[in-house]
Amino acid sequence: MKLDVVTIGRSSVDLYGAQIGGRLEDMGSFDKYIGGSPTNIAAGTARLGLKSGLITRVGDEHMGRFIREQLVREGVDVRGVITDPDRLSALVLLGIRDREQFPLIFYRENCADMALCEDDIDPALIGDARCITATGTHLSHPDTKAAVLKALTLARENGARTALDIDYRPNLWGLSGHGDGENRFIASDQVTAQLAATLHLFDLIVGTEEEFHIAGGTTDTIQALRNVRAISDAVLVCKRGPMGASAFVADIPDSLDNGISGPGFAVEVFNVLGAGDGFMSGLLKGWLTDQDWPTSLKYANACGAFAVSRHGCTPAYPSWDELQYFFDTGTQNTALRKDGALEQVHWSTNRNTDWPQLRVFAFDHRAQLEDMADAAGADHARIGDFKKLCLAAAHRVANGQPGYGVLCDSRLGQDALFAAEASGLWIARPVEWPGSRPLTLEPEIGPDFGGLAEWPRDQVVKVLCFYHPDDSPDIKAAQEGVITRLFTAARRNNLEFLLEVIPSKVADCDELTTARVIGRFYDIGIFPDWWKLEPMKTATAWSDTCAAITRNDPYCRGIVVLGLDAPRAHLSASFKAAARHDLVKGFAVGRTIFSAAAQSWLAGDISDEQAIDEMAAKYRDLCEIWDRARSGDNI
Repeated sequence: MKLDVVTIGRSSVDLYGAQIGGRLEDMGSFDKYIGGSPTNIAAGTARLGLKSGLITRVGDEHMGRFIREQLVREGVDVRGVITDPDRLSALVLLGIRDREQFPLIFYRENCADMALCEDDIDPALIGDARCITATGTHLSHPDTKAAVLKALTLARENGARTALDIDYRPNLWGLSGHGDGENRFIASDQVTAQLAATLHLFDLIVGTEEEFHIAGGTTDTIQALRNVRAISDAVLVCKRGPMGASAFVADIPDSLDNGISGPGFAVEVFNVLGAGDGFMSGLLKGWLTDQDWPTSLKYANACGAFAVSRHGCTPAYPSWDELQYFFDTGTQNTALRKDGALEQVHWSTNRNTDWPQLRVFAFDHRAQLEDMADAAGADHARIGDFKKLCLAAAHRVANGQPGYGVLCDSRLGQDALFAAEASGLWIARPVEWPGSRPLTLEPEIGPDFGGLAEWPRDQVVKVLCFYHPDDSPDIKAAQEGVITRLFTAARRNNLEFLLEVIPSKVADCDELTTARVIGRFYDIGIFPDWWKLEPMKTATAWSDTCAAITRNDPYCRGIVVLGLDAPRAHLSASFKAAARHDLVKGFAVGRTIFSAAAQSWLAGDISDEQAIDEMAAKYRDLCEIWDRARSGDNI
């Protein structure tokens, strides 16, 4: 596969202090992201639609696997990510003290990426790349420098472009101690000489004024640029913080203001860490798609603006759709992370893992299974064991293929939830107290909704609300208040949100009832990633419902159709009606699959294997019915 850009150098796990405004010493919790300048740039360019890859090393441990897996989720080619059997992945601890102080500690002693060597450079991978982008840290050690030079030499032989982000960190060059990670400049003739020996190899060189000071050997910015120009024909891009950036394609004028510039964007400075990598991502997007320099700098300045206004590095960077939305619409708040409309686009266009179809075995039922256990004279403790059998049936049908999922609760099905995690299944988890109206939640969620902080981030928050557009104002307010708080808590914890509504259990419905419900929730600021809806009887009802969603949220993941314990024939008809609409991705059905098996198993009439066989057969049958309906075949 031909790649637009391959970056080379540092990779790490960034542990970002979650508390803002305090000392790093006093921070009590941290959010985990991928980090390291080349890693950030690879992910940032992938979000902008470039085909990107990374050359680095990671440890043969949990953090190394996290880096690799997250890169894959971001769409980055990881053929060049080497697993080092002997060294740990690098870690960085970072904090946001105020608008001027951003303390950080690099844990990079003998780390995996600093063991990168010439043998790690695959000529075939370099041959697939239109551009190789290096960063300065890997020019600081003979072995890593040799790897970078080999990649650059091969790239130039192939006619590929080359770029350097100077990315100067004095303590990573051994010029200061571990506690000095925030320092961005210490003069060093040795570092200047090391950089100067490589500058002729690049077509594009990017840095802050301080970074050009170290590359050019003087703190006079114009003279530093001229010194770099004397040994390199590269386009030089000097980042100037809130003043944007200036590009120089030929001789260096007497003022930075005389360089080529692009539009800037006035935003609140919240976090400067990673802003340069966001800037570089935007610049590469423009340069590698042959935009003119004002346009490329516009992309770069905007991506840098996103970065300084959000928490984290890579998580802050925009998608291409988000960037276009920003250019077209602007923002209502210079603190971009507080602009609700922009944040919705950011969230929905940067979600990991695509689910174009979804066949879900729902066994999150609690009250129904408790009633079955009571009828069979079985201990409620056995329900958890039965849910593990449900999961086994789901795995048997999915057989490792994508597009399958489960709905399982934690109160009665915790062991099944544990077993389902990281299995490749889509997983959703209910939070409503069964049958409640007005809506109340399971006790585990807590009065402040803090229970969601304990959830794995790949699990979807599912809530069922018995809601009708003609409800009384009091019950509407009560239910909408709970859902608003729950949705906010889900987003705060980076969890996708599935809203299930069943108006038919409340009052009579017509063709517009579900569309009215959906419109109301969007009006109050609820943007579910998924909707779970009961089958609708007419094509008009489905069309109106889908239109209500796409009109309000063109990025919605989609709809899954619920079963309501319907017999097979009724489900077949409802699947056929729903599958005509692309927004309907599949089904989430439970009792139709497990009810008979649960009653027999809880009564001791069938074995574990017989229960699994029976449920797997019914689940597989429904999957086949859905697939035929989607393909347009007669059922």
